[in-house]
Amino acid sequence: MEWLNEFLTDNKIPLGKWVEAFVGWITDNFDWLFDAISEGLGFLIEALVDLLAATPPLALILLLCVFGYWLHRSWRLVALIGLGLLLILNLGFWEEMTETLALVLFATAISIAIGVPIGIYAARRPWFYAGLRPVLDMMQTIPTFVYLIPTLILFGLGMVPGLISTVIFAIPAPIRLTYLGIIGVPKPLVEAGESFGATRWQLLYKVELPHAMPTIMAGITQCIMLSLSMVVIAALVGADGLGKPVVRALNSVNIAQGFEAGLAIVIVAIILDRVLKQVEPTGDAKER
Repeated sequence: MEWLNEFLTDNKIPLGKWVEAFVGWITDNFDWLFDAISEGLGFLIEALVDLLAATPPLALILLLCVFGYWLHRSWRLVALIGLGLLLILNLGFWEEMTETLALVLFATAISIAIGVPIGIYAARRPWFYAGLRPVLDMMQTIPTFVYLIPTLILFGLGMVPGLISTVIFAIPAPIRLTYLGIIGVPKPLVEAGESFGATRWQLLYKVELPHAMPTIMAGITQCIMLSLSMVVIAALVGADGLGKPVVRALNSVNIAQGFEAGLAIVIVAIILDRVLKQVEPTGDAKER
């Protein structure tokens, strides 16, 4: 079998060159489109960052505490938000935290806006999900550094390539869990809605989505965590945020700075997870 081994090694399929040629063709012919996308997204992200930066830190912490209490009616959550953000402010990473928060919020919003409708459509069309599943598997298994190469070439340095890479990495979660939530709706429940004359849109908004909401919210939470996991990776292509001090600490072997920046990322992740999780119904609501 040596001749077969030599044949396979001597006749390499130029997949890398084909992809390089394809990316070069896209860059040459659609450079204007990627520049417009980069400028538009960059403007929106910078506007949100400027708004967060213009807000006094203590006022923003107070607003987030009030928002958390309004959602969950939990003083423990308020204490977690207040103490966690005060610690980030004390460590000197407040500006980087606001940049990370803006990146995560935009990435999550884009992932939800694209992923939830795709998940609903996939639940309605099994053949579509059968073709989509290998693509989602590939998106979740490809090393995160690989995403940075095409986005860096197409969009240049800055927040935008980090945002695009984050969306590609995080969007499979809302797609999969929206699909699982919709197909998990009991058939008798759907049949009951149909018997009352509900249209397909009414079934979706009044029956299927409310029943699937816990699963969809789990997908959104996973999307947030995946977005935060890309923060450090996105810093390698010029994205601002808490990833930059981590990268600087790695390059200079600065253990103290690396630990503090990593702790800030963990605090942001925990706060977002607790604040954005689905609100549990009260005892009276359960009885009703």
